[in-house]
Amino acid sequence: MPTVTVLLRKALLFAWLETRCCAFAIALLSGVAVSQALPQLPIARYDLLVAYGVLLTAVFLVCRWESGRDLAVISVCHVIGLAFEVVKVALGSWSYPEPAVLKFAGVPLYGGFLYAAVGSYVCRAWHVLDLQLIRYRPGATSVVAMAIYANFFSHHWLPDLRWPLAVALIAVTAGTQVTFTVGHSRHRMPLALGFALIGFFLWLAENIATYLGAWRYPHQAHGWQPVAWEKFGAWALLISVTFVLVAWANGRRVPDGSPVGGPAGPDANS
Repeated sequence: MPTVTVLLRKALLFAWLETRCCAFAIALLSGVAVSQALPQLPIARYDLLVAYGVLLTAVFLVCRWESGRDLAVISVCHVIGLAFEVVKVALGSWSYPEPAVLKFAGVPLYGGFLYAAVGSYVCRAWHVLDLQLIRYRPGATSVVAMAIYANFFSHHWLPDLRWPLAVALIAVTAGTQVTFTVGHSRHRMPLALGFALIGFFLWLAENIATYLGAWRYPHQAHGWQPVAWEKFGAWALLISVTFVLVAWANGRRVPDGSPVGGPAGPDANS
């Protein structure tokens, strides 16, 4: 039976691996923090962050922390995220109050990098933790994920199906396990639990980002306040969209009950 010391070491190793997976997000949020702290900027802060996001993307590609295939998936996440932002900002769900040249329909182009960071996390986790899936249902999971994405638009005019879709997501991922490597050991967890955990940490990241002025919710107009707790559930659902994209790009179909996953990527041994 593992001792407390062994368990602690494994927990610290897992935390370190997760930090590596979050490298793009950490670097992006650090850039947002630094840009806010600087007394004067030669260009609008949002425009500077666009250039910074492009630079980060280039660095990760040149250093082989992300592959060309990863970049393609992350770019799709960027575009999907920008479309999401344009609609939500137009409807007043949140805003980007600072001026910028690289801004479309009230959304600075750097806003897409926030979703690219989520895509980067999943791509890097796939490589760094050597993710594989057992009893994954790609078709059914993809359909539910697309419905979840569509509902975040349609609920402004049609009934909100968030809860039924959450039940559907649990149903299609029932029995699906994610296996991952920490040190020399393989571990597993239910895919639905993985979505919930990622959703929680994205909610925490959203609190940090809004505190740094990355964007602003209506209830934060007169000073920062914590992001509403229901956003945790929203992220737990939305992460399914990113996940099915990365799984499609990295996975391969195999008989039921066998692992689904790709070979370790360029970052596997870095």
